[in-house]
Amino acid sequence: MKFKGRVFKFGDNIDTDVIIPARYLVYTDPTLLATHCMEPIDPDFAKKVKRGDIIVAGSNFGCGSSREHAPIAILGLGVPLVIAKSFARIFYRNAFNKGLLLLESDLYEYVKEGDEIAVDVKEGLIVTKDREFRTKPIPPFMIELIESGGLLNYLKKRLGIEGG
Repeated sequence: MKFKGRVFKFGDNIDTDVIIPARYLVYTDPTLLATHCMEPIDPDFAKKVKRGDIIVAGSNFGCGSSREHAPIAILGLGVPLVIAKSFARIFYRNAFNKGLLLLESDLYEYVKEGDEIAVDVKEGLIVTKDREFRTKPIPPFMIELIESGGLLNYLKKRLGIEGG
């Protein structure tokens, strides 16, 4: 699993209310949620981001409520992964269940917004224009979850259910 995209950088403690404000929780459409992703701290974020771009953040990304809308909004933008120093526990699990890949790395201080980075998940490697970083390894079954498109698709596939 390899990715290449521009960096969009956010700080520490980005909570789920920032990722997707509560007033939009009545919606479940990923495309609609995506238009409001990160709206409180960057109202133009959804207009600037392109499919394949990558969010890089500080510590405790996804803290706050356990809403699944947060990873859905990020995926709705076409952002396939978030790299942060650390993630809130519930967000971490929700993200993988929805098919959003999360990687932990100390990359944050060494990249700026707009930098292009390449990520090789299976090798645990992130490459910037002048440095390489290692990520914390992800268990093989979690990679399989992502490759399946999330927990529901993973279970359908494992159980041989049509559409899986």
